[in-house]
Amino acid sequence: MKVIGIVGLPASGKGEFSRIAEAMGIPVVVMGDVIRAAVKEAGMPETDQSFGLVAQRLRDLHGMGAIAVSSIPFIRATGASVVLVDGIRGDAEVAIFRQEFPDFHLIGIRSDFSVRLARLSQRGRTDDVLSAGELHRRDEREIRWGLDRALAEADRTLINDSTIAEYSAEVHALLAALKGAV
Repeated sequence: MKVIGIVGLPASGKGEFSRIAEAMGIPVVVMGDVIRAAVKEAGMPETDQSFGLVAQRLRDLHGMGAIAVSSIPFIRATGASVVLVDGIRGDAEVAIFRQEFPDFHLIGIRSDFSVRLARLSQRGRTDDVLSAGELHRRDEREIRWGLDRALAEADRTLINDSTIAEYSAEVHALLAALKGAV
């Protein structure tokens, strides 16, 4: 099983990357779904604050790789030869995936702060932050989890500051190359 992980700060383009993978027939496991389920189970509102609290609680209780460990059964359950994992937030998660899946490829996605903030104002998700201050706080929280170190470990990095068409073409080509090398 080839596992492709994607890592990037909020609104860097992970969701678009995942949509392209799904359109190419690659199953996607979203690590954030583990958090969403825990928030829902706790009866909390689906906000950035709730997601952050629950994610931190899981990491405090079970270690920085807790969400990766919880995602492994979902990855295996796809039964696919190539699977995309969306939402890696730290280097501990990368280490777990590299150990669990010898054919693991980490793709980092970088995007300018102002571009990401503009995307968040248009996205419309309940957990989106809408001010520069809120985005800085969210970035800082995810960096504390090791996101910056995970980005530094990427096998390949995409810069997503141009048009959606250019980014989509780059993602499609990268996925086609990775998928073809199964």
